[in-house]
Amino acid sequence: MQVPFISKPRPPETLRVGDREIPLLLVRNPRARRYFLRLSPDGTARVTIPRGGTVGFGKEFAKANQGWLEKQLAKPPPACRQWKLGDTLLFRGESVQIRLEETENTKPRLLVGPEKILINDSSADLRPAIQRHFWKLAARELEPRVWELAALHELTVRRVTVRNQKSRWGSCSRRGTVSLNWRLIQTPPSVSDYIILHELMHLRQMNHSARFWMEVSRVCPNYEAAEAWVKRNGSLLR
Repeated sequence: MQVPFISKPRPPETLRVGDREIPLLLVRNPRARRYFLRLSPDGTARVTIPRGGTVGFGKEFAKANQGWLEKQLAKPPPACRQWKLGDTLLFRGESVQIRLEETENTKPRLLVGPEKILINDSSADLRPAIQRHFWKLAARELEPRVWELAALHELTVRRVTVRNQKSRWGSCSRRGTVSLNWRLIQTPPSVSDYIILHELMHLRQMNHSARFWMEVSRVCPNYEAAEAWVKRNGSLLR
């Protein structure tokens, strides 16, 4: 049986939605019967173009549905699920189990991969304690990595922050502020490096044009593999 060919996504463009600009991704799918628009978890508007459709109409379709996109962007993010003993989560790209360390200490201590985290009550929701630990770890590791990669590619960064971003992995301002999501500590180093390089390349192209993606491809030749990992596992990083 012949498998229908699905074309490689075009480099994202941008679409103005309300007072913000979001990435617009146009993807052809010969099995699709109609144009379809969805908002990805990372904040990208993704338009599926059916057989016989055109990129131009795909853009118009997205513009015609800006009201719907604005409503979706205004929705509060889904509540983060609780973490309990025995649950598994991602850490540096590997699946690890939340375990309780056998200790005589007054306070219990969690084992999450190689990390040890002091807690008050092992029967409560463990997310707040683990998240705080991961966030601090991300700040300690990701901030110097931004400075390192910026110097390597001769780019000027003025400030680096690690935040609890709900719908994006990172951002870069025209003034040279790079903000990263603490959840990047849960991804493989190759993925967190790609996100950092992606944001740094905005210092050369403050858009998602073909030129921007040429810059990304030049400094991170394997970026497509990193993007594929995020698409497969992004829903687990909540």
